[in-house]
Amino acid sequence: MKKQVLWLAVVPALLLGGAAIAQSPILDEVAGKFVQTYQSSSCEELWRKKGAPKPPREQQAIQMMHEDPQIRAAFIDRVAAPIANKMFECGMIP
Repeated sequence: MKKQVLWLAVVPALLLGGAAIAQSPILDEVAGKFVQTYQSSSCEELWRKKGAPKPPREQQAIQMMHEDPQIRAAFIDRVAAPIANKMFECGMIP
């Protein structure tokens, strides 16, 4: 239930925040959870998850990032290095 409430707060904030969301603790939290998932998952788990369908909330967040380049840039700035490192370690990128 708490996760649903959190997403009800996150989605409007991401949609309405624009540049302000780049400094948002909400974005920090979402990006932090994303990085934590990559860092705590084994390579085998990441390979299995790679082709799996995304949950509806994740699809919604992805859609928001497609629609708002400021949100997308802020999110990528926070997650790119740790995720790229893990993908390299797992042989997912050259």
